[in-house]
Amino acid sequence: MKKNTLLLQTLTIATIAGSSLAGVTGFESMTEGFAGESFTDGGITFSALNDVAGINPDGSHFVAGEYGRQFIVENATLAINDFPDALSGTNALSFGSTYIAGDNLSINILSSFHMTTGQVESYASMDLLFFENGPWSGITLSLDATLDGTLVASDSYMLSDLGGRDNLVGRSLSIDGVAFDSLQLSARYSDGTYTAFAGLMDNVVITPTPGTLGLLATGSLLGMRRRR
Repeated sequence: MKKNTLLLQTLTIATIAGSSLAGVTGFESMTEGFAGESFTDGGITFSALNDVAGINPDGSHFVAGEYGRQFIVENATLAINDFPDALSGTNALSFGSTYIAGDNLSINILSSFHMTTGQVESYASMDLLFFENGPWSGITLSLDATLDGTLVASDSYMLSDLGGRDNLVGRSLSIDGVAFDSLQLSARYSDGTYTAFAGLMDNVVITPTPGTLGLLATGSLLGMRRRR
């Protein structure tokens, strides 16, 4: 619930401080369906979906684009009801080539995609709902931040290896306190080889560090008062 509170606070601050602070989306303003190979919502551009080759969890190989290049806005009501700490609202971001209309949903496989606001930022966070255990064991989900093409920070989570059937779990990834201009979310093995996972994304924030947002918002409020 803290993440949802932060999302609402960031939305409020961004509204007060102006459009230059856009970089927040829960995909709620979008209509369920295919969003395209690249799309922008809340000031964040999503692109380059599944634009890598790699090795599947079963050891077979996949080529770039094999899992589909379309971003999908999915009505994820059923998943949100079951996992309220991972997802919120009604919509979530899905991936690939298919979706189920209405409250039901499909959780699709993906390997990698990129995100940017088109400017230098210093904070990013996002919520993920995905399968772990089963065939997904040992895969690392990595959020990598780059500046002018150079890696500057990462956050990651290794999918658990507890045996048995795979199961859904919610986790958050974040970057804070370092300047970056692009983000990549990907699934990889320990040697860096790309692989794939099955999941949904929600509550994406890419802005200056929240403390900086507060200072900017205060300055904007003072400016508004002076103009009155």
